[in-house]
Amino acid sequence: SLPPPALAVGYGFPRGFPDTETGALAQLAALDENGLAGGDPAVYARAYQLLSLPGAPNPDATGLSSVLTSLRAHAGLSATGPPAGVSVTYQVTDGLIKGDTDEGRYVVACVLGELTAQTQDHSASAGVGDCQAMRWVGADWWISPAPLPALASCAWPGSPEAVDAGYRELS
Repeated sequence: SLPPPALAVGYGFPRGFPDTETGALAQLAALDENGLAGGDPAVYARAYQLLSLPGAPNPDATGLSSVLTSLRAHAGLSATGPPAGVSVTYQVTDGLIKGDTDEGRYVVACVLGELTAQTQDHSASAGVGDCQAMRWVGADWWISPAPLPALASCAWPGSPEAVDAGYRELS
């Protein structure tokens, strides 16, 4: 299960998870759930930058930024801004640790969840994953100034494909 945060304010999303692999997963889950809410790539980029150490990859190069940009383009929405009449949510359900080093202070963490876009008449959902290199500095997990990890598998949460990729259900 994911540990609770020590801080819930100040960044727009929870912070202060413990210096464990599950703490890194919890921090990435908090970033992604809050950054993807509303489906605005600019909001995601701001959240990502708040959690990034100097020299970390540009948020526009991430898979989640591409997903949001593509979603908006296919729906005929403006590139940024709140989409009128559209609700976008992301709920993390699964996670995995690809690896760690530096006595657990550097972790490649991956989360998988359900991204849902809904209008008054339609709803569409997809399994969307995200992997980030996380570095423990001070008392927090941060996105590390390292190359972007390989793109996360985007299987449906709980599916055989997700299990084969190494994801396990989080609570």
